[in-house]
Amino acid sequence: MVKQERAARTREALVRAAAREFEHTGYEGTSLGRVARSAGISVGALTFHFASKAGLAQAVRTRGDAAVRACVAEASAGTAPPLDTVVALTLDLARLLERDEVVRAAVRLWRELPEGDGTWSALWLPAVAETLARADRGGLDPAVSEGDVVLLAEYLLAGAESRLWGRLHGLPGEGEGEGGQGAGERDDSVERHLSRLWALVLPGLSGPS
Repeated sequence: MVKQERAARTREALVRAAAREFEHTGYEGTSLGRVARSAGISVGALTFHFASKAGLAQAVRTRGDAAVRACVAEASAGTAPPLDTVVALTLDLARLLERDEVVRAAVRLWRELPEGDGTWSALWLPAVAETLARADRGGLDPAVSEGDVVLLAEYLLAGAESRLWGRLHGLPGEGEGEGGQGAGERDDSVERHLSRLWALVLPGLSGPS
């Protein structure tokens, strides 16, 4: 039992260390040596748990994908109106991206590994379409199609991902105060950014009550 617990802790440390490497340097730029040093173990011990970089990447992907699917399931289980559910889901996903380095690494691996389709939206976008379709077009204005809202959600999350990436990696212009805010008034949360954007567009999406 002690050996199993120690092995589980080592695997967890390796997944976290690998996630940091994959997030910052990508699949090709990640080396098993750096992952092992970051986790505080030898390369030999690493390869005992994960035989290759591909196996380590798959473990990160599996963990990140599971977190996204759990987020989708929780958001979809509520009884809120469909459009409100879609908004809540995008905000939950933005928060997950912001807080979980394994999810961010998995998102990057989705783009870089050949077996992926290039985007993590396949994990959550179908739930957006299903939510909108389940009751009276999701309460949309007659001039708005369900496809328009699905596309909007995809663009908003892609923008949140891009902005978060720029902030975490120190790209010029990212992480500065919004709208002339001073350093003490900054609000860099991509979740809050999305919330403000939804507040702007929701009146144009909703049908008559």
